[in-house]
Amino acid sequence: MNWDDLRIIAAVRDEGTYAGASARLRIDETTVGRRLARVQRELGVPLFEAVDGLRKPTRHCETVLEHVRAMAAHVAAIDRIGESQPGPTGRLRIASTNSVAEELLAPRAAAFLRDHPGLSLQFLTSSENVKFSRWQADLAIRLRKPDKGDFTIAKLADVRLYFFEPADGIDPEPIVCAYPDELDAIPEAQYLRAKRLRNRRVVTDNVRVIAALIASRQAVGVLPEHSCAALLADPGLRATLLPKRRDVWLLVQNHLRRDPAARLTIDWVRRCFAEVGRD
Repeated sequence: MNWDDLRIIAAVRDEGTYAGASARLRIDETTVGRRLARVQRELGVPLFEAVDGLRKPTRHCETVLEHVRAMAAHVAAIDRIGESQPGPTGRLRIASTNSVAEELLAPRAAAFLRDHPGLSLQFLTSSENVKFSRWQADLAIRLRKPDKGDFTIAKLADVRLYFFEPADGIDPEPIVCAYPDELDAIPEAQYLRAKRLRNRRVVTDNVRVIAALIASRQAVGVLPEHSCAALLADPGLRATLLPKRRDVWLLVQNHLRRDPAARLTIDWVRRCFAEVGRD
């Protein structure tokens, strides 16, 4: 039995399928199944059972994973041996949407890392929410309040939103950049729906796509403040501040709540949002 095989058990438990574990670990799906079968033979107990198309962990699997968690903590501790940097040390994995990482965190990351030479950051980005499991991320920034889980949830900020339209108003029906139906509850989608705009010909949750279309001065859409600095300065566009803001939530793994490196990083993330709010 080796560490890579144990990581496969954790990945299957977190993802629920061999395909999901394969994508996460970047190995072939047949390799996942073969190596998991080998571990089960060696242990002599089943680790998963198929339920509604998903792989559900057995009680034997949960017992194994308790040991794997302890081993992961030991591996992390070994990685820190010999570090001589002053102050807290460690690597923090931050899960967020692409726009938050690119437009809000990344421009401020170099100064933060310069001030804290013992820290490093790993950004896990996606147009959708990166799955927040202990195996994948330490902190996560969410634009919607998540359901309760085995982590600490705190409100991080409330972000201003702007509706953009061409300033000349020549086109009576500019292209509308709408959000997908599953995001109907967010303030951006609610505002667009209330305006009863009919030319709904672009549907996306990618704010960079929306920003590019708005910059063409032939489309309208709603963007968060950290994604629209250049648009606010464009005299060819008219910006309207929405009365409602978008809540942003911070998720923290419970075992990191008192970790010095995690506390420094959490405070930095909070400052990033606060600085945008003052711009």
